[in-house]
Amino acid sequence: MGQDYYSVLEITRSAGDPDIKKAYRKLALKYHPLKNKEPSAPHRFRQIAEAYDVLSDLRKKATYDKFGEEGLKGGIPPGFGGEEAWITGYVYHGDAEKTFKEFFGGDNPFADFFTQDGAEVNTGFGGLRGRGVKKQDPPVERDLYLSLEDLYFGCTKKIKISRRVMNEDGHTSSIRDKILSIDVHPGWSQGTRIMFQNEGDQGPNIIPADIVFIVKEKPHPRFMREGDDLIYTACIDLGKALIGCTVEIETLDERTLNIPINDIVHPKYSKVVPGEGMRLSKDYNQKGDLIIQFDIQFPEHLTPLKKQMLRKALLS
Repeated sequence: MGQDYYSVLEITRSAGDPDIKKAYRKLALKYHPLKNKEPSAPHRFRQIAEAYDVLSDLRKKATYDKFGEEGLKGGIPPGFGGEEAWITGYVYHGDAEKTFKEFFGGDNPFADFFTQDGAEVNTGFGGLRGRGVKKQDPPVERDLYLSLEDLYFGCTKKIKISRRVMNEDGHTSSIRDKILSIDVHPGWSQGTRIMFQNEGDQGPNIIPADIVFIVKEKPHPRFMREGDDLIYTACIDLGKALIGCTVEIETLDERTLNIPINDIVHPKYSKVVPGEGMRLSKDYNQKGDLIIQFDIQFPEHLTPLKKQMLRKALLS
């Protein structure tokens, strides 16, 4: 015969959820190893945690009430337990301290009830301090990949998230989808953080985590961004680098710029076109600069005649 979880918590089978929580609270505080130094306390503390883990979950409790511990842990054959049965078989995770912390909340919930020497803390109201301070999980961070066009013009992104939400009964939860809307402002840069407060998983005695989206820039086929400036690399042959040329560039807003290059282009040369970079986040009407860099294509082969002509032109 399996163990009687109701007897472990010292309650009757007619006990409701408030009675189960009250019983666990009382016994967990009584038998916690830091408070109770009896050799049997750790084993009793674990039994209490497992009993609470089962009886506080409606699905596990229903299976246990009908089939006992053997059915709960062994699994119920399809067709015998109905849709709510714990068909796969229940296994307690074995961490009684985790159950204790999840119930009372906080990184060190035990400190709300006992001093370091194990003495109970009295609040002056005839008892312990309640269920402790609610704990908020660390922020959940997700990357938000945006194109340079998105960051130049601004846009609205709809992001679907799945999170655990408490049901109306206040004790069970389910996974539900939610759409978050992000208004991307022109000029935002990589690393910009957009926070949605308390949109993480819900649970008893916890504050839902914040969800933070972090802007990541997608690679662009024509431009590389550097702050508020845009870098464009123009490929020209050696002749144009020496005698000049015009560079044609299609901008992010689909205009065509024809930039004359009258200087001799050397490997470290660049051409700055003011006001043709990214929009500034502080003033959408202002822009950074467009910086043109050059990739000079040298000929792979020269005929003797061309070498002679170049020698005459460059060395004379």
